[in-house]
Amino acid sequence: MDTTDEVPDFDEPEPQQLDKDDDDERPQVDTGLIAEPPHPVNWNLLTAEEAEEEWAELDRWVSWLRHTYGLPAAVVPPFWHHHQELVWELSALHIHWLCAYDPDQNGSAPSGWHRDFADARNRLRDWVAASGTRLDRDRPTRQTSWPGEQPAEPVEETLIADRDSEFVDFVRADVARRQQVEEEFYATLARDNR
Repeated sequence: MDTTDEVPDFDEPEPQQLDKDDDDERPQVDTGLIAEPPHPVNWNLLTAEEAEEEWAELDRWVSWLRHTYGLPAAVVPPFWHHHQELVWELSALHIHWLCAYDPDQNGSAPSGWHRDFADARNRLRDWVAASGTRLDRDRPTRQTSWPGEQPAEPVEETLIADRDSEFVDFVRADVARRQQVEEEFYATLARDNR
């Protein structure tokens, strides 16, 4: 077979030109709707936009979790989102659940999740007790000052009147704080590049 027969003529259209002509006939795929595999969430590194999405997703899942398993406020309190130790634990548990129930996972993965969930409930109870957050009120987790550090500020309780509207306000404030950090970062880059 002569390889010169396979070389295209120079006046033939390039493949991307052919693709452009065929765009109307091909179904369009919205790549934003393609689910990506679950991945750990590093709350310290999320952008404002990512944080808004992660907070909404985690809140929906935590609500499902507490209703499905009848979890008391001693395990998952209403203001869990104000306590980083609870956020990190619940976030990890959420990702673990997504992975365990992934269709490509093996059949024993859900049993492993439930075993780990039992351990997580014990940790959650410990952290809720240490933080002092309850069903009807919340206070910041007490911090122990080490020698040479500034003493921790006094801790005051807040009554919980409307958890859902407070959560929305909390997320808005977190997103605004992250947005401010991003804007300051890009402003610094712009100044440095002048």
